[in-house]
Amino acid sequence: MTATDYRAGFVSFVGRPNVGKSTLTNALVGQKVAITSSKPQTTRRAIRGIVHRPNGQLILVDTPGIHRPRTLLGERLNSLVTSTLGDVDVIGMCFPADEPIGPGDKFINEQLDSFPRAKKVAIVTKVDVASKQKVAAQLLKVSELREWDSVIPLSAVSGEQLDILTAELLKLLPLSEQPLYPEEAVTDEGLEDRIAEFIREAALEGVSDELPHSIAVTIDDIVQREDKDLVEIYANLFVERDSQKGIIIGKGGSRLADVGTRARAQIEPLVGSKVFLSLRVKVAKEWQRDPKQLGKLGF
Repeated sequence: MTATDYRAGFVSFVGRPNVGKSTLTNALVGQKVAITSSKPQTTRRAIRGIVHRPNGQLILVDTPGIHRPRTLLGERLNSLVTSTLGDVDVIGMCFPADEPIGPGDKFINEQLDSFPRAKKVAIVTKVDVASKQKVAAQLLKVSELREWDSVIPLSAVSGEQLDILTAELLKLLPLSEQPLYPEEAVTDEGLEDRIAEFIREAALEGVSDELPHSIAVTIDDIVQREDKDLVEIYANLFVERDSQKGIIIGKGGSRLADVGTRARAQIEPLVGSKVFLSLRVKVAKEWQRDPKQLGKLGF
């Protein structure tokens, strides 16, 4: 390989909420950089995961799902997606193999015309849960939507065809004299942001459909104890109403304790030591619609 064969650039996965974009990002990077949940619209920031190969580097930008917004938060998330997609080299649109193409898919496909400089790749996900006939039918339907630069079926869970996707994406990236990120980097997300996201992911488990959108997490302090191998983390879990506070805390604090246990299990490998996690549940009334509150919570 000569230096002129090396390619590096930015790739973003788009699709309806909950089509497996974050799971795909994590599978390609080889470790968890984006939180995942069965709840739609889990991703709220443009998270970068970095994939290193001898012949190139993929910088994966995992964005919130494009959707018709109902709140100011929704509008800001859509703006984030739009600004991100304007800068990437390749857009991979995800279609689950086990679900029919619907109005949401068609809406997003139309939006792709607004980003003419990016190459477009169709990714049919979740082939491990669909029959071969269903996968074939979906590939045909997806191919009819537009002239894609490539159409690839895969499973992020089983790993099927992930290497094919990586190779195809690399081919579509611009030539680069050198990697854009150092070899050891897997994400450009800061430690505080990753910890906050792991806490939010833990809080999303088992809550009702409306509540996930109302949950936000901030970190007050991270303290490395000098007298023992322990990291103390002080975090706030925000909801929009008093009734939601009770749901998060649970009877006798049982649910909040479970959130802490789940979150610690992911944070400890990240920081490399035992963690003491202090979680305080607070109410920020209707924060999704309030510009001031959104600013305080980092949106």
